[in-house]
Amino acid sequence: MTIKDKKLKEMSIYIIPNLFTSCNLFCGFYAILSCMNGKFVHAATAIIVASIFDMLDGRIARMTKGYSRFGEEYDSLADQISFVASPSILIFKWGLEPFGKLGWLASFLFIACGALRLARFNVQAHTVERKHFQGLPTPVAAGVIATLVIMFNELGMEFEKSLPMLIMTFILSFLMVSDVRYRSFKDFDLRHKRPFMTTVLGLMLFIVIVSKPEIMLFVLVFTYVSWGFLN
Repeated sequence: MTIKDKKLKEMSIYIIPNLFTSCNLFCGFYAILSCMNGKFVHAATAIIVASIFDMLDGRIARMTKGYSRFGEEYDSLADQISFVASPSILIFKWGLEPFGKLGWLASFLFIACGALRLARFNVQAHTVERKHFQGLPTPVAAGVIATLVIMFNELGMEFEKSLPMLIMTFILSFLMVSDVRYRSFKDFDLRHKRPFMTTVLGLMLFIVIVSKPEIMLFVLVFTYVSWGFLN
């Protein structure tokens, strides 16, 4: 292999995970535009798709050994848009705007705590254990809001000045900067052998989610948040 070929290969390794990060960023941008146009279900869906790209870029970086300082910083900036700014705007325009000043302050608190959560994660990325996150991950906090919007739309539920929605925003904000430990599943390697029942349980979980994804996705995310908090 020539020097030119090696350089091209090295560039392709680093470009691929960053392309997935760019897709994550695009989804966050699209979610904000959708909120501005009152298309809240579109915004919520874009946030969920962004979380998929966010999960894939890290795994692809590990598979291709394409880790770089630039990639880590770019990923963090993309997360700030997709999982902090866009869900904050979504929850404000969808459920907190009737509260006036208190509503936008709750929305700002979500942004501030999300930014602090990402900054702390960047500082501790190479010093904390791999199996757990310290504080609720921002994609999960955003996922609670996104799946809630989709579930309410599916059930045809409407509300005005919902106090539980305001309280939920405060709780999610504080959980992101808390010391509550959440399982990361980064140590879960699908390439290794697993018990037969693991496959069966995974298949059953897939069937349950697909049967009613608009509702079950919220149940799944809410269970993860509650389980970490209770532990």
